[in-house]
This record gives sequence, C-alpha cells and structure tokens, in this order.
Amino acid sequence: MDNIKWKGILESLLFAAGDEGLSLKQVCSVLELNEEEAYETLQDLKRDYEENQERGIYMTELAGTFQLVTKKCNADYLKRLVESPNVSSLSQAALETLAIIAYKQPITRVEIEQIRGVKTERPIHTLTSKGLVKEVGRAEGTGRAYLFGTTKEFLDYFGLNNLDELPPLPENVEDDFAEDEADLFFEKFQETMDSND
Repeated sequence: MDNIKWKGILESLLFAAGDEGLSLKQVCSVLELNEEEAYETLQDLKRDYEENQERGIYMTELAGTFQLVTKKCNADYLKRLVESPNVSSLSQAALETLAIIAYKQPITRVEIEQIRGVKTERPIHTLTSKGLVKEVGRAEGTGRAYLFGTTKEFLDYFGLNNLDELPPLPENVEDDFAEDEADLFFEKFQETMDSND
C-alpha cells in the first residue's frame, strides 16, 4: 500500500467533507481499503499534523468521525475573520443562498437546494461561520431537518432593525426564487450600506 498517496487523497477527502467529517466506514468505501488499512492511514495523517508545528490545521476524531480542524493557537485570528463579515468576500453561491434564507426563512437546506438547483452545504457553512445565518429550529416530519434563518449580526451588518425592512421584491415574483431577486436583494443592500457610510 502506498501510504503517502493515500494520505494525500485522504486529506483532500477530509477537506471536502468539511464539518461533517468522514467515518471510518466512509474512508474504507471511498479508498477501497479494509478497516485496518484505512485506520492506519488516518493515524499516519494525524501524526503528520501533530509533528509539523508549522501547520495551521490538524485532524481530530469526534463522535466517530474524522475531520480537519484549525489549531486553537490561531483562534484570535480566526475570530477576527469571522467577526468582520464582508459581503464582497462571499461567493455568488453564498450570496444567492443568503438572499433565499433572508426572504424565505425559516427554510431547510433541501428547500434552498430546490430553489437554487444545486447543493448548498458549503455556502451555508460559510454564512454560518460569518455569523450571518444560524439554525433556528427543526422542520416537522421525517428526518426533522434543520431550519435556517438570519441572525442579529445579519440585521446589524445591513443596517436593519428587523426583517420587515428587507427591500421588497418585485410584484411579479412567483413562488420560485430566481437569480434576479438575489441580485436585486444585494443591489438594495449595497445602497443601504453605502448610505450608512
């Protein structure tokens, strides 16, 4: 087994998995390794992170899943990044997701994906880490999916007292939320931000 090759692949997989991490079973399945080989590779990668003090991340195991996390010694810098949400640093996907959540909240990830037509795990993670959205409850029914809504920081950032002050959408908007509405949403917010400066 070429452990160096597997460690590189495993690192990519853990990065892509984000906060959800990967279970040993998932690692075995994707890498087509038995449990012993997969676990050995995970432990080798973990040792690499622990031995290299210059790295800003390390691997941890939480509740049976392995994930990449940032080192605690860098917490002050990460806090500065999170506490200064900058809309211009958000991707188009994150902006669209934020607009949908702002207007349709509370809303599940699946509902957001139905509107956008693509996966939204990463944009939601970005918005949550910047403090603009949060989990606000659970949906009724099978699976009880998380519901997302905007935060007080969202209101503060855009200079709003409450959600009633959101820019109105055009009267001809159907039930489906289109990209045009997301663009309008952020045009209006840009105006609001500019007028507050």
